[in-house]
Amino acid sequence: MTPSDAEDNRWSDLDRPPLNAASLRRTLLRDGGLWSSLDVVPVTGSTNSDLAARADELPEGAVLVAEEQSAARGRLDRRWSAPARSGLFFSVLLKPAEVPVERWGWLPLLAGVAVATGLSRVAGVDTALKWPNDLLVTVGDQERKAGGILAERAGSASGGGIVIGIGLNVTLREDELPVPTAGSLALAGAKVTDRDPLLRSVLRSLEHWYTSWRDADGDPTASRLQETYAAGCATLGRRVRAELPGNRAVAGEAVAVDADGRLILATQEGVQEPVGAGDIVHLRPATP
Repeated sequence: MTPSDAEDNRWSDLDRPPLNAASLRRTLLRDGGLWSSLDVVPVTGSTNSDLAARADELPEGAVLVAEEQSAARGRLDRRWSAPARSGLFFSVLLKPAEVPVERWGWLPLLAGVAVATGLSRVAGVDTALKWPNDLLVTVGDQERKAGGILAERAGSASGGGIVIGIGLNVTLREDELPVPTAGSLALAGAKVTDRDPLLRSVLRSLEHWYTSWRDADGDPTASRLQETYAAGCATLGRRVRAELPGNRAVAGEAVAVDADGRLILATQEGVQEPVGAGDIVHLRPATP
């Protein structure tokens, strides 16, 4: 076998075996369930882009997983990459037609809750959410980002919906991290890094939270989404800086997440400012 053949061999890294698509389908696709299809591809540009392009023709609950992404996108159109089979890179198509559109803004936060609770159950690591939906883990004594979520409207008003993309670092080693502030489940001491049970748990958790939210007509209080999100949000209670569109920034204490999913900052001027979009920076406490 030539070196190039070894690089292309899906079993070339024995610590990172491929996902078992057949087994995932057997356990996740069921009559009356949310998930309608599940496909695993070796590599693609972006699972979000692929699902979005077919949003009108696909039924709700389509799942697309890639072993590797060559043009993955995060929030604010940031680009990122990771070694093949080192994480979970997937997108799901949701069509909550019966939920008022003004409540769809909760879906990225809902996905964050689902990922955090699903991983904690199987991987046995403490997880937290940085508003709106970055997944944080603790590596040593540092808080690091191990995953992110991107939600995008897709398709026509009549047949489309929301595509939610999830990227999670599972077995990334320290020398593979894209930036020093990144982390992975393995670096956080996860007891399970087998991607099959991790993906099953996350998708089951996502089905649970989405179904509860949809059955409550998207009400974040009735579905308990708002209180669960607040309980797991590492941003609340901290002094933060919000970097907003238009090169504007505001600093203050993050005191609440309101009924629209916005982060409420209490500023030094005594104003409570809602933040609906932007980057949040966790600030260290000031030295006395």
